[in-house]
Amino acid sequence: MRRSDVVEVLHGHAVADPYRWLEDPRDPDTAAWQADQDERWRAYAAKLPGRYSFRAKVAARTRTGMVSPPVWRGDRHFFLRRRAGQDHPVLYVVHAGVERALVDPMHLDPSGQTTLDHWTPSPNGLLLAYQISCGGDERSTLHMLDVTSGEPADEPIDDCRYSPVAWLPDSRAFYFVRARQVRLHHLGERDDLIVCATEASYGLEISSDGRWLTISAALGSRNDLWLVDLAEPGHHLRAVQVGVDAVSAMTVGPDGRLYVATTQDAPSGRVCVGNPFHPEPEHWQELIAEEPGAPLTELAVLDDVLLVGRSRHALSELGIHDRETGKRLGEVPLPGLGSVGGLTTRPSGGCEAWFSYTDSVTPGAVYRYDARSGVVELWDGTPSPIEGVESHQISFTSKDGTTVRMVVLAKPGTEPRPTILYGYGGFGLSLTPSYSAFTLAWVEAGGVFVTANLRGGGEEGEQWHQAGTREHKQNVIDDFLAAAKTLINEGWTTSRQLALCGESNGGLLVGAAITQRPDLFAAAVCSAPVLDMLRYELSGLGPSWVPEYGTAGDPAQFAHLLAYSPYHRVAAGTAYPAVLFTVFEGDTRVDPMHARKMCAALQEATSSSRPILLRAESGTGHAGGAVSRGVGLAADMLAFLGAHTGLT
Repeated sequence: MRRSDVVEVLHGHAVADPYRWLEDPRDPDTAAWQADQDERWRAYAAKLPGRYSFRAKVAARTRTGMVSPPVWRGDRHFFLRRRAGQDHPVLYVVHAGVERALVDPMHLDPSGQTTLDHWTPSPNGLLLAYQISCGGDERSTLHMLDVTSGEPADEPIDDCRYSPVAWLPDSRAFYFVRARQVRLHHLGERDDLIVCATEASYGLEISSDGRWLTISAALGSRNDLWLVDLAEPGHHLRAVQVGVDAVSAMTVGPDGRLYVATTQDAPSGRVCVGNPFHPEPEHWQELIAEEPGAPLTELAVLDDVLLVGRSRHALSELGIHDRETGKRLGEVPLPGLGSVGGLTTRPSGGCEAWFSYTDSVTPGAVYRYDARSGVVELWDGTPSPIEGVESHQISFTSKDGTTVRMVVLAKPGTEPRPTILYGYGGFGLSLTPSYSAFTLAWVEAGGVFVTANLRGGGEEGEQWHQAGTREHKQNVIDDFLAAAKTLINEGWTTSRQLALCGESNGGLLVGAAITQRPDLFAAAVCSAPVLDMLRYELSGLGPSWVPEYGTAGDPAQFAHLLAYSPYHRVAAGTAYPAVLFTVFEGDTRVDPMHARKMCAALQEATSSSRPILLRAESGTGHAGGAVSRGVGLAADMLAFLGAHTGLT
């Protein structure tokens, strides 16, 4: 295999990069290398035992479909539903009791490569802004639709990757984001007004009375906030939180009060209230205090009460608080110990709220809560729990003495079994219980599936997140390795039966684990991974991850990155586990070059006979692809891991 002699001197360190040439997919050598890898994978997969039985198991478990909580606008409500056998969710509108499909990605593109990325109805429910992308590139095109006629209401706007949309009260104009700029667009006009522009990820929200616009600019683990009084000429931005090391979400409720959920002086989050005419933090009053270790996840304003969602050790709860005093009145009864999401209400408040619920063995469904009666009832979905699978939450101690938790799913039994350890540990994202066809197919085949709630995530609050970022990233890896050792020591599995799995930032975690402790694992799947930590900033969405990982341009941060960068830790003559890299050629978030370089390095270095393979898929991207393609990918991953852990 070709190895180049590229060596860069960075901050006084000579850093070899022998597979730099694999970064360019247009290089003929890269194309030839990729063709060889494709052939290797096809030949291997054709003989892979369990591939088709896993495909049948995963397909069976995806037939539950999905449904989202309703979004109410005027006398209409909108929601997503994917029925059994459908590849993509369809957006529906209900008016006067009649349900009608509005946007069906398969109708737009029968190939299944077009996805519905985002959608927002206008305040009167008569217009819809929706975004679609093709081939997985996520660079969405924003379309406007007349809900009644189904005809376009304006010319499409390109380059609107997951843009929030905030409609003005007259439903004739909206704020949106294009090319890192917040813009104001009037229907039928070609030129947009640029409101602000920073290298940030924006959030936009208009108050239910249409007077107040909230603009949030996320910058790593903090965000800036502005409030705009739309009744004033010029739509002047009033700074509320700028340059503060906190995350705050702000909304003006139906009662006219300013509600702020913030981590300022409260890492797990607290709820404050204020006056939108004086929105600065010095005018906030604390309404609901922080609960350490139980980060805020949801907030909804009803006529007399507030619903406050929290996650306690990755399990959801939904508290009921008096709207005026903040006093806790009780809890919304949930169907089980699982995850709540998508909390919605009517724009005017009212007494009703809708939310989704799922857990490890229960498909997602939507429930309606009535604050007057206290009753929770099923609104839509078929939440039939899977029987014969047990869930255990286990605490263990990481290298530095920190207590970490993981959830083990398995059939009853005490003998060591083939086990998949899954983790993420980054960007403040929490791994909470959720129904997964991938997970259940493995467990029903006799395996054990483990989800580790590592530092870097948001399971225990912002301090938990920060403890796994930048110079602390090794903590996440140590937590993951400690989870593996605990599973072995407590008899759940053995090193010959233990496999790792992770995606994106979780792929970085897997790459780090197998290069630091290859002896602990029999196999690994590394999907859409970030692996070259010295050059991740140069492609995909890498520049936006600097607050999470740090930058190689800074000498101190460079040293931390190099210390764990999986690509740079590959050592010749090491017996590495069996590894399957999975990548998506349309991925515009994480460049597939990471997996190509790491795969080549491991193939050259490993001294074991276990395979190092790369599975590349075209016509799809980092997320949101067709269900049928996801079934095939999941089956291949499970079959690969089963073949190398002894799951027959």
